[in-house]
Amino acid sequence: MDPAERAVVRQARLRIAVLVGLVFGALLVLGGGISYEALVRRQEAQIQRELEWGTRYGTIDGPPTCSWIFEYDGATVDTGLDPPPPGFPLHDALETVAATRTAETTTVTRDGTVYHVRTAARGDRVVQAVFDARFQLADRRHLLLAFSLAAAVGVLAAALAGLLVSRRAVAPLVEALARQRRFVADASHELRTPIAQVYTRAQVLARRARAGGTGVSPDDLDRLVDTTRRLGEIVDDLLLSAQLAAAPAGQPPKPQVDLTALVGAAVAAEADRAAERQVALTLDAPGEPLPVPGVESALRRVVGELLANALAHTPAGGRIAVTLRAVEGRAELTVVDTGDGFDEADARRLFDRFHRGAGAGDRRFGLGLALLREVVTSHHGTIDAQGRPGRGATFTVCLPAPTRECRGWAPPTTS
Repeated sequence: MDPAERAVVRQARLRIAVLVGLVFGALLVLGGGISYEALVRRQEAQIQRELEWGTRYGTIDGPPTCSWIFEYDGATVDTGLDPPPPGFPLHDALETVAATRTAETTTVTRDGTVYHVRTAARGDRVVQAVFDARFQLADRRHLLLAFSLAAAVGVLAAALAGLLVSRRAVAPLVEALARQRRFVADASHELRTPIAQVYTRAQVLARRARAGGTGVSPDDLDRLVDTTRRLGEIVDDLLLSAQLAAAPAGQPPKPQVDLTALVGAAVAAEADRAAERQVALTLDAPGEPLPVPGVESALRRVVGELLANALAHTPAGGRIAVTLRAVEGRAELTVVDTGDGFDEADARRLFDRFHRGAGAGDRRFGLGLALLREVVTSHHGTIDAQGRPGRGATFTVCLPAPTRECRGWAPPTTS
């Protein structure tokens, strides 16, 4: 992944982490605000009940140091045994209620606390109840502190969790960038040589045409046509690979393809070329249709590529045996040749893109076999390769087989 792509991925992960943290923090703030408001309302209601009880019965159940009862008979004020806080009782309120006989409730903020005061008439006297809410205010401060700490820890934990979650959330972006980069690399690698060959041969033909001679031979035109055909095949490979990579994972193909007819047609199409190369091409297939779920054009490409690969590496006098059979509800296709073979150490890497094993010569293991594995895997199948140097190769395909393994086939011995 290049620096620009890494920067995009990091930015996406950071945004997800910040968003998760903000959402979690907002939820904590909302929950804390609701809890705080509920506490304040409950405390205020309790204080008002205490004050009403105090003015009615002359006593308050709250802490003695936080509540006072004053009685006014029109001339003097009885402050009780406990000394009142500075500024109390509120004489103006006593005089007003004595005159109007209407209860009054007020709050006074001083000395770092809040006093709730209720003044009401009781008989021929006026009673004033004072409640110091310092303990309630302390409870509120403790609650706010607890929520603040919880919010800070929660937001931090949510941000860390967001970073972890973002790795999974950004995985599709990373995969998309990897697919884009791989497609560009495949196109550059595969198209460079054929395009150069077409350009060179077209230049040669153009020079001969300008010279006015008749030096354009059918062989030159055939080579140009062949190179152009290869370009078309490579483009088809790239497009099919991109389509398979973009297909949703775990979604099996819907149509049914008759594998018996498809393999038979592919073998018949290569019969003439096999005869020209003096290679014996045989087919052992069931006499009835063998349906498998899949895409016909993609499966035809698998069989055609396996046959072309076998023909390209089987010398004159060799044999290619194609076998198709149904085994326990699955289709097994094997293509066995007596050609060059390959080292067993390269068996796992044959399907890597552009891999070329030791002593491979012109054997093209590039996008072709890698594409085969993508096609077979997308059909919930498996593909396996076995071989030995100078003793041929065997390719085995199982369709469909998402959880089964195909049995290997030993290459036929040469006579």
